[in-house]
Amino acid sequence: MDLDALRHGNFSKLGEAITDWEQMTRKLADLQKDAESNLKSKADKANWVGVNASVSRGFITKTAAEFADAHTQANSITKILSDTRGELIGYRTQLSEAIARGARQNMTVIDTGEGTFTVTGNTRPDWASDPSGKTGAADQKAVNALSDEIEGILTKATQCDNSAAKALRLIVDQAKYGFSDADYSDRDSAAKAVAAAEKLAKMAKKPSDMNLSDIANFNRTMEKYKADPLFAEQFAKGLGARGTLQFWTEMTSVHAGARGSELEAMKSLQQNLGLTLATASFSDSDAMQNWKKDIIAERNTNFVASNSPSPVGALGSQVISSLMRKGVYDTEFLDGYREKLFKADKGAGDAGTDNLWVKGYDSLDLVFGDGNGRDPLEGLFEGLSHNPEAAVHAFESKTDLDHMLGTTRYTDRGETLGRALETAVTGVAADDYTSAAPPHSTEQVQIMANIMNAVAQPGGGSDLVGNGLGESLGDMAASYMPEISRALGGPNSEVFLTNSELPEALKTADVTRFLSEVSLDPAGRAGIIIGESVYTSGLLDAHLSDPSLFDGPRKQVLENIGRNAGIIEGIVGHSVADESVQAAIDGESDYNDALQKKGDFIKTWIATGLGYGSVSLFPGSHAAAGAAVGGFAGGVVGLAVDRFLEGQELKGARDEALYASAKDLYDMRDSVNQQTQWSTEDALKEHHVDLPKDGTSDTVRVAVNQGWDDASEFLSRSKVRPNG
Repeated sequence: MDLDALRHGNFSKLGEAITDWEQMTRKLADLQKDAESNLKSKADKANWVGVNASVSRGFITKTAAEFADAHTQANSITKILSDTRGELIGYRTQLSEAIARGARQNMTVIDTGEGTFTVTGNTRPDWASDPSGKTGAADQKAVNALSDEIEGILTKATQCDNSAAKALRLIVDQAKYGFSDADYSDRDSAAKAVAAAEKLAKMAKKPSDMNLSDIANFNRTMEKYKADPLFAEQFAKGLGARGTLQFWTEMTSVHAGARGSELEAMKSLQQNLGLTLATASFSDSDAMQNWKKDIIAERNTNFVASNSPSPVGALGSQVISSLMRKGVYDTEFLDGYREKLFKADKGAGDAGTDNLWVKGYDSLDLVFGDGNGRDPLEGLFEGLSHNPEAAVHAFESKTDLDHMLGTTRYTDRGETLGRALETAVTGVAADDYTSAAPPHSTEQVQIMANIMNAVAQPGGGSDLVGNGLGESLGDMAASYMPEISRALGGPNSEVFLTNSELPEALKTADVTRFLSEVSLDPAGRAGIIIGESVYTSGLLDAHLSDPSLFDGPRKQVLENIGRNAGIIEGIVGHSVADESVQAAIDGESDYNDALQKKGDFIKTWIATGLGYGSVSLFPGSHAAAGAAVGGFAGGVVGLAVDRFLEGQELKGARDEALYASAKDLYDMRDSVNQQTQWSTEDALKEHHVDLPKDGTSDTVRVAVNQGWDDASEFLSRSKVRPNG
């Protein structure tokens, strides 16, 4: 920065710009508030159908998010500009004071252009008469001191100006369309983030020079900044796509077999690095667009660590997938990467995919923790499980879905695939406990229907449940209780409330076989039963609080809901009883553990007021139903889950297998009957509905028992059962 530019700088124009930005920020804050509380809130509550359901709702949601990002970006720009102006004015004051002090000491400061200047001492006649020359020497020291002081001021001012300009350009470049969500309170915080990223990228280019202390410092910095958009982009750009993949290859090789504190440090580094790259993936700058393209292009490149004696290293896809296990990656990036990996995986066939990725990489271990990272589809599935939109894109093709399900017979990817599928059909990301479950879209319901069809296939579909998918399939069933109930109830089963775009798209035979097969997995069975309990109690809560939800007598509502509960849990109970009795008893402990885990999880979710899967299922256009959803935290559903966990655990193996099977079967029937009656009583009390207690309980009892008996008929019509 030129001396005169700072000394005579007129910051009034910058001040006017800041005032304009402040006004813009306030206006955008109002627009953001209006978009969230008015536009998006009404869209969420609306009972969309047709094109509006699949297009308009999504458009409004994204538009509301853009207003939020616009406000964040404007606020960051305002604060950076304001902070920079304040700092530059401060440096200008320091410079003016230094120059004035020098003038009083007979020194002149002159701007010589292009960032240079001179400081000279003014000659006085009495200096020449001093025979010692001390006066002149002392003044030269003063000249040097003033020159150094001014140089320091200009250096700081230049750094301030340059870092502000760099940060502002990075923020603006983050989003090619729309706005960035980069949020900074001042110039200094943005500048520190960028500087930290550049330092870490430089270190990562020479991983062999990093000792454990360096790694610890590296990790602490990345932990601090992993969610910072400017830091993440600068780190990824500074290292480059190939450098990023080589860095992690080196880390996993040097620290192979890590134990104790070293292992914990490497686990943390893997997570923080993955989260940082996930943050960076959302930048739309030209440099990051190229980085993402290059990462995909390097998927088949052989990355060999410098200390490796073998020429066989790790494929680029294996490396980047091992870093996708945590964090939300950009949808477009995941789409592009997934298309390439799916194509290669399908080319090997269902049985050949393990040979494609795992065989020949026996010494490879890219994951500090579970697994080894050799199958890149595992890491990809984990990445998809954190991005519902990308997960839907991944499994819209039935061909792709069937292939991936088929590969679980020959690989260890079942659990990760299950989590990705669960995210796809529910719209809730794995490990996300803060987001309400959205209405099921047309695409999601179709994926769910295809999954059910695959599991329902005779002669192989049941194997899928045992290949690591059981727990996720149970969670999916819980989320799809509205659609499942409509399938079992038949056409126009309007009593089963739902905000699904395709409420009646599931096939009864597939639903029956799906529930039957999934119920044989302890965790899957726990998901189904708890999902049914939550849905039934929620339905009773809604209907008894608002009779307008169903055009018919309340007795009919109670009969339909009771029968449905009996059918669903009857299918589960009869299916378990049909299987090997000993296997069913042996699985008792696993079932009870899974039941407790699911119950505690759902209670936590309910406590947030958001709702898990089938909890968030009532159309917001009905005020009473909306109130029922809001009352879940301490209302009928919460009581149902508590009672369920207290009363439905199996009580222990019996001495005689056949007696145990029959006894447990009827215990289960009595349990769902009691549970439904209790939920009915809770709803009546909650909403002060005056219905005869004994008569209402009897209506529910008869309906549940009827549904239980009907379940056996449903099973017999859909699959071969023992003893006819």
